[in-house]
Amino acid sequence: MASFDLSALGISGPILLLLGLLSLASVSVLVARLLALWTIGTGRAKRDEALEKLARGEAVTVSDQGPADRVLLRATALIETGVSVEVLTSELEQRGNAESHALYRGVRFLELVGMIAPLLGLLGTVLGMIQSFRSLELAEGAANASILAGGIWQALLTTAAGLVVAIPALVGAAILTARAEAGSEEIERTMVGALSSASQRMKK
Repeated sequence: MASFDLSALGISGPILLLLGLLSLASVSVLVARLLALWTIGTGRAKRDEALEKLARGEAVTVSDQGPADRVLLRATALIETGVSVEVLTSELEQRGNAESHALYRGVRFLELVGMIAPLLGLLGTVLGMIQSFRSLELAEGAANASILAGGIWQALLTTAAGLVVAIPALVGAAILTARAEAGSEEIERTMVGALSSASQRMKK
């Protein structure tokens, strides 16, 4: 079976290895976060029903399936204890901010990979070109164009690898950001609904 030897690429080999590790890490983070955010917008009808019951003073059962559900659970527990609207607002803002912040987990890492990978690829290309010209200088006899050409394609390989790693990472970061924003909007919507339900309940 044919095998690829990174040592044959000289100084560019370690750069390619590092890019491979970054690619593996970014794909793992992206898949994990996509699975976590996949159902971020589900359960709205059940939450709306729970908020209506909460406003009428009826018993409410909420399943812990997502960040908006956890905010509603917290709101339900606080309303049942009879806290004031001011205390409820403060508590929900803290919980909502914490849940919203957690939704963006992994985005900064993917953005960082998207910025670093092309620079690492460029660094590998520069180092590879230096190595190629050095080999050409040390070659005995007449200069051989194949020596230079072989070194150049090996050097440019790291630039291509850097872009291959960076582009999916940046696309993944954009997708996760969109899902996180949708989740944050649902959290805010649930918070507003809970405060409205609490106000209606207190008027009765």
